[in-house]
Amino acid sequence: MKKVKGIIFDMDGLLFDTESIYCEANLVVADKYDIPFTKDTYARFIGISDEEVWAELHKMYADHGEETVQKFIDESWGMAHDRFKTGEVDLKPGVHELLAYLEEKEIPRVLASSNVRPVIEILLEHAGIRDKFSDIISAEDVKFAKPDPEIFVIAAERLGMSSEDCLVLEDSKNGILAAEGAGVPVVMVPDIVPPTAELREKTEAVFTSLHDVIEFLED
Repeated sequence: MKKVKGIIFDMDGLLFDTESIYCEANLVVADKYDIPFTKDTYARFIGISDEEVWAELHKMYADHGEETVQKFIDESWGMAHDRFKTGEVDLKPGVHELLAYLEEKEIPRVLASSNVRPVIEILLEHAGIRDKFSDIISAEDVKFAKPDPEIFVIAAERLGMSSEDCLVLEDSKNGILAAEGAGVPVVMVPDIVPPTAELREKTEAVFTSLHDVIEFLED
């Protein structure tokens, strides 16, 4: 691919180990309400906006009653976000090294996440990396969530670059599909869900950690 001029970062599962926290909270609260929520169920929703997940949960568990499902949603998401507020979230391997490399090479970067802005800001501030991104595109900035390409189209515009001059870093299927739809080359660093052969074909590369992205950019 051509030389990368700007980087678009996903957040959950790529920069932060948030997916495991969300999943654990969902499982704990689901057990409380006897809702048959599993790790596989959670994996289906990775990369999808909260609103879409919540709507689907109401459909899936309608026989438990709307009030019970809403309690499950509110309590599980609240449990996860309480942990975020206290900074109990690990950075994924290679985050600091990659951001330092991009800063040294003066390669601009923005964050494009399906999460909401308050959560994004909390996580970035706790990790001390808020100033590493020139802009944030969050769930509040788009009409359609991933796999719709809107968020990455906006991200490229915020960088002031054409889509082919950017590179998206993603961990999820919906993120890969969104990048493809936006015409932005994408590298996958899987988190919970491993890549399929189909997803590998849609990426420039698949790496085990963000450490590998540095060597990729050097080449």
